[in-house]
Amino acid sequence: MTMQTQISTTADTTPIHSADLLTGDNGLARIVLNDQIYTLRITRAGKLILTK
Repeated sequence: MTMQTQISTTADTTPIHSADLLTGDNGLARIVLNDQIYTLRITRAGKLILTK
């Protein structure tokens, strides 16, 4: 299976990213915004949770 980091099928210029690629094998990613670190997590039910 080939995954892409950015997929765009509309004229909208908003980037679309794969949560699976962002979080990797462990389902976690750290995201920094204004010196604050957030955690993006994929749950066992396939939902996304973003926590500070």
